[in-house]
Amino acid sequence: MSERQPTLRERRRSETRRLIQAHAVRMFTDRGYDAVTVADVAEAAGVSAMTVYRHFPTKEDLVLIDQPARLIAERVAASSATLPVVHRVGGALVDAATALTGGYGDGDGPVASERFLLDCLRLMVATPALRARHLDSQYALQQAIADALGDGTADPDPDAAFRAQAAISACLAAMHTALTRWAEEDGRTPLPDLIARALTASFGDAVPATGRQD
Repeated sequence: MSERQPTLRERRRSETRRLIQAHAVRMFTDRGYDAVTVADVAEAAGVSAMTVYRHFPTKEDLVLIDQPARLIAERVAASSATLPVVHRVGGALVDAATALTGGYGDGDGPVASERFLLDCLRLMVATPALRARHLDSQYALQQAIADALGDGTADPDPDAAFRAQAAISACLAAMHTALTRWAEEDGRTPLPDLIARALTASFGDAVPATGRQD
C-alpha cells in the first residue's frame, strides 16, 4: 500500500511552521533568546502572534525539533527484536543523525540544515529555560524509544524492563556527549561519526558504526 501523501492544507501548515521556526531561531541566535518576544517572531514571519501560538504553544517550543525523536523511534521499531537493546538503540541514533544531517543519498536530502540544527542546539545549551525543556524532551524520547522496542520493555520481568531502560539512558547519554562536542566544534566532525565514537567509547563494539542493518 502506498504511503498517504499530505494534503495541500497539511503542506501549507508545515511550510508555515518551518517559516516561523526559521525566523525564531535566527532572531534568537542574533539577538539572544530573552531579547526576542513571540510578537517579534510573528512580525518577522509575517503572521499573527495567534498563528505562532497555534503552531508553537510556548516560546520554548520554537527551538525544539520533534523530527529527531520520530526518526529515532521509527528506526528502533524497524530494527530486529533479536538484537541487543544497545545495538538497536545505538544504531537508530546513528542512523537518525545521518538522515537529519545529510541522508543516505536516497534523494530526499537532509531533514533540516546542519546550521539550523547547530543553532538550535547552541540555544538549548546556553539558555536555562531551554535546558530545562530539553531535559523534558529527552525524557519523552526515552519513553518513545521504550515503546518502540516493543517486547524489549514489555517483558513481565521487572529486571528486564529495568535493564532496557538503563541501556536506553546510557545510549542517550552518549548521544548528548556527541551533540555537545558537535556544537563546540561548530559541526566540523559529522554528527553520526561523533555519536558512533561516543557509543563505542561507552559500549565497545556492541553498537554498529551505522544504524543500517542490511
